Amino acid sequence: MQNIPSVDLRDFLSDDPVRKQKFVNEIGKAYEEIGFVALKGHFLSDELVGNLYTEVRDFFNLPVEKKSKYEVPGIGGQRGYVSFGKESAKGRKTGDLKEFWHFGQYVENDPKLEAEYPANVTVEELPNFNSTGKETYQMLEKTGVYVLRALALFLGLDEFYFDKFVKNGNSILRPIHYPPILDEPKDAVRAAAHGDINLITLLMGAQGKGLQVQNHNGEWIDAIANDDELVINVGDMLSRHTNNRLKSTIHQVVNPPRELWGTSRYSVPFFMHPVSEMPLNCLENCIDENNPKQFEDITAGEFLTERLIELGLIKK
Repeated sequence: MQNIPSVDLRDFLSDDPVRKQKFVNEIGKAYEEIGFVALKGHFLSDELVGNLYTEVRDFFNLPVEKKSKYEVPGIGGQRGYVSFGKESAKGRKTGDLKEFWHFGQYVENDPKLEAEYPANVTVEELPNFNSTGKETYQMLEKTGVYVLRALALFLGLDEFYFDKFVKNGNSILRPIHYPPILDEPKDAVRAAAHGDINLITLLMGAQGKGLQVQNHNGEWIDAIANDDELVINVGDMLSRHTNNRLKSTIHQVVNPPRELWGTSRYSVPFFMHPVSEMPLNCLENCIDENNPKQFEDITAGEFLTERLIELGLIKK
């Protein structure tokens, strides 16, 4: 397998039960085997994608002192700007070669959650930055809901099992800028090998080489999407909840060849998180004699806190 499987969400959304089941089977099999798919037929228009990249480039091109005023202390980088080299992969001391921004949930009809989540940060210099980010967030969230419905069916659950957990969930949209590489990196890559924390990740910007996925044989595969595709992978929360039936695959963003060091790379992952009360206990129908329960019971909120401490984003 030289690349990741491609699926079309329009199959799932069609009125044809055969096409719908085909999508369920294809995405379920891909997540059992490699943990990644390229997905077309999502809810992002070309115009919205173009607008978002314009806004993101304009933000990261601002002077450092202007960007820095949007770095919010004391919230573990959950909203606003996170400066270059701040985040490192689990188990690594060296910071990744990136800076990024976080848009968080736009809570509807839930004052408790509104109080729990940090507020989104408004960029004064760019009047369309926040509205474009919000629209992108909501279209990716909508796409993710349908992917999770397909996975629920694949797992033998009610189709809408995940809906109540991801509505107003603690999801994050993260536009990332990997700046030009100016000096030979000693031990740093754009994003070191890691698994994602969340349920699923929907990634914009995997159209060129850079993102690599590790298969079961330990080989690194280039994950390259077509222009109209998102790359979507399983995160650790979903892997844990399914007793590792669906695989959270290790992936990385490698440095480009030396002749491309002078170029920036942009990518925009949407990390789909549930509400913090969601139990991640292993599903009963994913446990049997051949697959005994592998993980202790834990909530999504407890698991997220553990991982943010490991990443160095919050202190114990």
